[in-house]
Order: sequence, then structure tokens, then C-alpha cells
Amino acid sequence: MRIREWQDILEDVVERDVDPDDWRAVAGDRSRGVGEDMYLAHPRAGVFFLKTYAKNPFEVRGVGTQVARKLDDEIGSFMPERDASGRFAVQSPPEDEDHAETQATRLEEVVKTHADAPTTPDAFFEDVMDAVESPAFGPMEYDQYDRPDELEELSGRFEEADELLDAELDDLIETDEVDRGFM
Repeated sequence: MRIREWQDILEDVVERDVDPDDWRAVAGDRSRGVGEDMYLAHPRAGVFFLKTYAKNPFEVRGVGTQVARKLDDEIGSFMPERDASGRFAVQSPPEDEDHAETQATRLEEVVKTHADAPTTPDAFFEDVMDAVESPAFGPMEYDQYDRPDELEELSGRFEEADELLDAELDDLIETDEVDRGFM
């Protein structure tokens, strides 16, 4: 298992040549310490595990790894279904000014179209993600105050990765001295 910077893992996700709307995610608080855990999964791209924390309001730090090459039925059962209420997206910046203008024009058309016609939140979300060429998006199970049950189950299935990533993240937190609070 190769542990890398969390942004390198997201780069791997972005570079996968798979359907962008087939990704699923589960995220929530770490089981101990500051930060969050997140699993990103795609049937053909595999399962990725990230641990991050906010060093300050402007900088997120973390580590991650790929824990499975394919998303099988067992692990897939812990991922949200298409009709889950939460959503996530991974976004790459436009390549240049012309690309940014093209994306902005497409986004404007999507907003106008959905404003003039009956629509659903899911359809709007998918059309917006297509307009901005998101390489990965989909349903997400997320709890900003706790850990979803699915996150607990996945951490148990990938216990070794969880322990190794926790140790790496704890080292980062200690080095950055963000584990010291105010009283």
C-alpha cells in the first residue's frame, strides 16, 4: 500500500477514464483526533481512502491511498445509492481563459434551462457537473458532526489502511502543531 498526499490521490481520481457520475463517497469525522475520513469509490476505478484536516482556514492537509482496485458488491453495499440526499464533486480548474469562458457559457445555459422548465435537484446537479466538466461526482453519505455507520464499516474492512493513514496524519498534525487548542 502506497500512502501519498491527499491531493495526489484526488489527482488519480481526476485522471481516471471512467464515467464521472458513477462515483460514490462516504465521509465523516475521524474516529479519534482532528480531521475527517473519506472513501471515494467507482465500480471500475476502485476505492480510495483519504484522511484530512484543516491546518488553518486556508489550508487542508492529509494523506490517502487506494485500498481496492475495483468496487465489489460487498464494499459497494456501504456506498450510497444514486438517490441519496448528499452530493459531492471533484473539480479541476479550467485550462485557460478560453476554457473558463466556455464552461461559464455552458453553465449559464444550464441555469437558464432549469429555471424555465420543471426539473429535479438531481437533474440540475448532474447538468451543472457536466457543464463544468467535473471528472468525478455523485451521491455522498456525510455527517459533519459524527461518523456515518457506513464509514465505520469501511474502516473495519480496511483496518490496516485506517491505522497506517491515522499514524501518518497524526505525524502531520503534530508537525503542524494543530493539536494544541485554546482553553
